Amino acid sequence: MICKKFLLSALVGSAFFLGACGDDNPNSPDNPTPSSALIPLPTSSSAIDPGPTSSPTPTSSTPAPASSAVAPVVYPQLAPAANPTVAMTHYQNWRSFHYTTEEQEMAIYPSLAVEFSNVFPAAYVYDPVNNPLGGVGRVIWQNQANGYYKDYCYVEDATAANWRARACTVSEGIGYGMLLAYFNQDDETFRRLWNYTRGFRAWVNRRLMPWITESFYWRDVDNSSATDADEDIATALILMYYRTGQDMYLQDALNFISAIWDLEVNPATLLLYSGDEGIWKKANPTYNLSYFSPVALRLFAMVDPSHDWMGVLNAMYTYMQNVQAMGTGVFPDWSDATGTAVNPPNGAAGKNEKTYTWYTFNKESVRIPWRIAWDYYWFQDPRAATILTQLNQFISTRAKNNPDDAALSVYYSWNLAIGPDNTNSTTVPSHWYGAWCATGIVDNPTWLSLCTNGVNAKTLSNTGGSYFPDILLSMYSALLNGLFVRPF
Repeated sequence: MICKKFLLSALVGSAFFLGACGDDNPNSPDNPTPSSALIPLPTSSSAIDPGPTSSPTPTSSTPAPASSAVAPVVYPQLAPAANPTVAMTHYQNWRSFHYTTEEQEMAIYPSLAVEFSNVFPAAYVYDPVNNPLGGVGRVIWQNQANGYYKDYCYVEDATAANWRARACTVSEGIGYGMLLAYFNQDDETFRRLWNYTRGFRAWVNRRLMPWITESFYWRDVDNSSATDADEDIATALILMYYRTGQDMYLQDALNFISAIWDLEVNPATLLLYSGDEGIWKKANPTYNLSYFSPVALRLFAMVDPSHDWMGVLNAMYTYMQNVQAMGTGVFPDWSDATGTAVNPPNGAAGKNEKTYTWYTFNKESVRIPWRIAWDYYWFQDPRAATILTQLNQFISTRAKNNPDDAALSVYYSWNLAIGPDNTNSTTVPSHWYGAWCATGIVDNPTWLSLCTNGVNAKTLSNTGGSYFPDILLSMYSALLNGLFVRPF
């Protein structure tokens, strides 16, 4: 998820503005309107029908679901401490605070709830007998009591005071939430989050999910897209299709995939733009390597052979390796077409020297080890192995082979000629600990063993400001503890 808009300068340095973080620029250009040549979301009742209640038989043109798999999956060795139960506990703790349903918010935001049905009409209402695939849920973004989004995210008459600043959701959180629900086999939460995307896409008549939305309410906040979220939502839908065989998941995944190709892939280089806005598509585009999901692109290639998704995968891996080789061994949060760290055009990395983060391995790049380790865990791509090994050698050297060393708390510079490393404290944030831990999955079993114990000992903060650390800790925990099981 892009840190899409620049919040007021007084907030940029606050500890919880991480990842999608929240540092955002209100002066981004207008969203491009899809042309008539693009396939719009249906506006008929089929656009909001929660889907069939039975599992249709795949046609000859439909990729076969998991039951047809013949070769067992071979995974790299995880740590001896890997324990799926621990990851499931992290997930349940995360869900208890950071996830909510439309029914719950009807009581919390009564002034908004009277119009929830504009976006989520009767077809979305859960009924265990007549509509078991109904119901809507969302992942709650971090508190927005101040700054650019306060007018949308702060509800003065909330019936619970600690909910007043919690009315917004970002598409990144929906994508992460769907993946976490999938790997934890929480089908109800998965379905409700999916329905959230369906309702809002139909409401704004956009092919991709708006990056930020307000509760279950109709008011538009910013309908532009974020590429990483779109990839994750589509990935979750493909995985659910392969696990269940239900074609409704595949068909909506294909809706996303087609739009991602048309709106979020650079046709000249096959690199992934950061979103569908023109701001990302200038002559020298700014890229975000934490939006590169190799697993997503492999799955897209499996279900959509009409587009060159493996070409995108290869272009992105080549670009990633070039960026890593040009610097100290870590990645900058943002980089341009030449692979050089740059300040992004939306102001998401700060607007003055004290808040700059773009040249460091920081709140964006913390997601890179998860995405690359996931590709290595499932597909053992040698490029993934090389990237992770270089990251692990970088950090294990500085930490003296001790994952509990304060070296893990540093935001390292991609190139010291551009700017220095940045250390805010000696406390290692939980999601950073998980990120550095995952780099050892290739060939540092000692590191992996020690830090998996550390990940499993961590607890979620579950506060209004802990959206990003908590959701990423839950994701890293799921990967390191073996919940990432391939359905094919």
